[in-house]
Amino acid sequence: MAAFHFPLLSLFLLLLLQPLFTTANLHKTRNLLKSNLFTELTTNPQRVNDTPPTLYFEVTKPIKVPKAKPCSHLLLHHDFAYTYGQSPVLADYTPPSHCSFDKFSKIVFEWKATCKGRQFDRIFGVWLGGVEILRSCTAEPRATGIVWSVKKDITRYYSLLIKNETQTLAVYLGNLVDKTYTGVYHVDITVYFYPAESDFNNHDNNGRDDLVSGYDSKADLILPISRNLPLNDGLWFEIENSTDTQVKEFKIPQNVYRAVLEVYVSFHENDEFWYGNLPNDYIVANNLTNYPGNGPFREVVVSLDGKVVGAIWPFTVVYTGGINPLLWRPITGIGSFDLPSYDIELTPFLGNILDGKTHSFGFSVTNALNVWYIDANLHLWLDSMSTKTMGKLLEHNNVPLIVSLVSNFKGLQGTFLTKVNRSISSSGWVESSHGKITTHFVQDFSYNNSMAMGNDGNLQIVNQTIHFNDSVSAMKQSSNAQSMKSFKLFSLYLYSDSVDQGNGTSLEVSNVTLGFDEESSRNDGFGLSSSSLNNLQNGQGEMVVKDNLVVSGLGSTQQVYKYHGNEFCYFRNISSSNYTILYDQVEHNCNKRKMSQFGFSLRNGSLFHLNQFL
Repeated sequence: MAAFHFPLLSLFLLLLLQPLFTTANLHKTRNLLKSNLFTELTTNPQRVNDTPPTLYFEVTKPIKVPKAKPCSHLLLHHDFAYTYGQSPVLADYTPPSHCSFDKFSKIVFEWKATCKGRQFDRIFGVWLGGVEILRSCTAEPRATGIVWSVKKDITRYYSLLIKNETQTLAVYLGNLVDKTYTGVYHVDITVYFYPAESDFNNHDNNGRDDLVSGYDSKADLILPISRNLPLNDGLWFEIENSTDTQVKEFKIPQNVYRAVLEVYVSFHENDEFWYGNLPNDYIVANNLTNYPGNGPFREVVVSLDGKVVGAIWPFTVVYTGGINPLLWRPITGIGSFDLPSYDIELTPFLGNILDGKTHSFGFSVTNALNVWYIDANLHLWLDSMSTKTMGKLLEHNNVPLIVSLVSNFKGLQGTFLTKVNRSISSSGWVESSHGKITTHFVQDFSYNNSMAMGNDGNLQIVNQTIHFNDSVSAMKQSSNAQSMKSFKLFSLYLYSDSVDQGNGTSLEVSNVTLGFDEESSRNDGFGLSSSSLNNLQNGQGEMVVKDNLVVSGLGSTQQVYKYHGNEFCYFRNISSSNYTILYDQVEHNCNKRKMSQFGFSLRNGSLFHLNQFL
């Protein structure tokens, strides 16, 4: 069934005891909210004509590219108007024959779009040959117009992008245009191919031929684990509930020596704000109906031929219309313009699927409510010196979820504590012309969520942390071991309150903090390289809502982004308030510095009327 993304202002979601809820899909709303909220009320026509479009952006580090000028390849120019329930926009893709060079050191994808009018945020995806290369969310437009772009390093899809055949580029953006929703998204998709340079550090194995092959290189083949065209929706699978499993069959060549599954995940409708979903015992005790339940814990489970091979505990992406849309103008939420994908090492399992037969991946979501969009790309490394490799799974451990739930409530007031732990590990060997390589893959997870409900259910406070750690090690008899480790911490704090002011008017107040931290290391057997990312975003918002219209409001956002690598560093400290950048400090050096910390208090001062800025 076609899906239509309708994330709204979750500050309003606490009205009528509906914390953190949204009408995500038009055909599935079931009248859970009375109507949509609009932040664009009235606009002076002269101001619309005179005001330049607002630039929206996600704070992230720049992509490291060679100094040489790239060759640009325009893939699509299209206006996305009424596209809901229609086929994805399709275009033929062939490698850029007009480039003066045919080997590339870096390949960068760019989505650039403009929009003017009234519209809500829409989830969209871009696929090449069924392989997803971008999952993103549109910016919410304003009457004076907006512009935004997303740049993504897609070099890991190198073999797909240079494949000497015509492939289908598919873009699905389910948009609605009528008398109410007037925004049309004018989109250009361009890919930039940078020429290979001897001094650019992007060569496989860094020039060494004695490493465990495949761990410093790009895959030779990428198979789509997604739905097949034709469709009247995206190519992603839809997970509707906690018992729903979506399956895709596949078959791999028999000379594979490494395999990695890259998984894309996004959550919508009843689970868009899953981290604030109420426990079922609270819902039942208070006789609440049509409220998102199943508690605040979710995990994506990936199985191979029915056996669990990995899990994903996703980062809490907040889309551009979520919590308070004024927070994300012009600085958008972490990951909202470029949703993260997650890798699962499958090399230990190759011995089970190198038989030339058809096998299947399954995707499910623990505690899921509708709806989750999930698909994957299977990255494969091929042995060019042989037609068949051999392998064997040595050990596989899938420790069941260890769950602790503590509820303490009376009526609509209460506190809820949720703790979950999980580990998955596997070991196996593959023998190829590179030798006999033994790979060990481990995932360790821990989850903590504390939730408080007050003010007769109109106040909700959520404090959540997710530790998502994984490691891969590979060893062959004639060389030192290689290893890769990633330690991720996803943090979220949310305060949301609704205060009735009479005459159909309410004051919606929210604070939100998002944190995405990652420490990564790689040991190639000869030395250790590492990188760290600390990305902290804090926002404060107030809105006065009358008859489901925002009559005044304030949204302020501060963000500190710090990346430190062996050869590249980036620091940015930025703040905005309702479309205006207050300060923006950028540094590229690798000096140590202490990252700024944010408080949670709202700014002092009265609300201003949005009409002054429209």
